[in-house]
Amino acid sequence: MWTREQLKTNAKINFKRNYWACVGVGFIVTLISSGGAASGARSGAEYSQESTGGISAGTGFFGGHSEIAMALAAVAVVLSIFGVLFSVFVGNLLRVGANKFFIQNRSDIPGVGVIFDGFRSGHYGNLVITMFLKDLFTTLWTLLFIVPGIIKGLEYLMIPYILAENPGMDRREAFAISKRMMDGEKWNAFVLQLSFIGWLIVAVITCGLVGIFYVTPYMEATFAELYAYNKGKAYQEGYIR
Repeated sequence: MWTREQLKTNAKINFKRNYWACVGVGFIVTLISSGGAASGARSGAEYSQESTGGISAGTGFFGGHSEIAMALAAVAVVLSIFGVLFSVFVGNLLRVGANKFFIQNRSDIPGVGVIFDGFRSGHYGNLVITMFLKDLFTTLWTLLFIVPGIIKGLEYLMIPYILAENPGMDRREAFAISKRMMDGEKWNAFVLQLSFIGWLIVAVITCGLVGIFYVTPYMEATFAELYAYNKGKAYQEGYIR
């Protein structure tokens, strides 16, 4: 059985051995994780503030500011759609590539270019569909109730890592293997995620600088260690070859 200390110790060693490449990949991960969603949310907030201001001024939605409010709403919708499309067709493949980088970084010195391997794998469509379904199912379970969403997110946690090493794997098999890998591991993985809260707070306080140069690559390397453990266990139990 793994321990948080063991995974984090191994992660620090691997991360520091290839520091600048890990920072580069971690920076790209940060961008794809927050960029599209942030722009959509920011536009929505601006629209809300503008339309609220118009109402309080007595103009109402159909008053003098209604055209501005409608234009801002349209911009918010367009940016939100763009963010979703970017995440589905580009961001998710970079996510898989980042996981492949940190898997390889355990025993090698890969370059930042590994993060683009999903586009060069010859299995672009399979990666897009499988990652889209992973995100869709997690979102639907979260809409049903938060706790089931968290559980499903943990159940699917290994899918990007599995795809990183097996980009052509059938999506049903990838889901099944991830579920099997996380059987009995979800609570410990959840606690492992929570253990980084202190570091994430420091990253926010430092305007993201600590996140870029330490926290994000440290976390990515740690969860690559978790995948390595789960893969080793899967080989021992015989459900992967």
